[in-house]
Amino acid sequence: MTTHLHATTGPVVERTPVEGTCDRCGEASLTAYPVLSEGGWFKVVKCQTCLHSVERTRWSLLGPVSLTSEGIAIA
Repeated sequence: MTTHLHATTGPVVERTPVEGTCDRCGEASLTAYPVLSEGGWFKVVKCQTCLHSVERTRWSLLGPVSLTSEGIAIA
């Protein structure tokens, strides 16, 4: 009996390179991408060497999910 292992692909987060250097380790390996933490969704710029958060901004409640009803005012 032969068992074949297949690589499975999960959700892919697009990471955008950012110019600059890390405040903590000095490496020029900054990347911007969304993260979900215990505080909700954030857009962050993190060092890919030491994972220090250089910038962290609160995002929308549902992060990348936008509702079709978003922006509709109910009178």
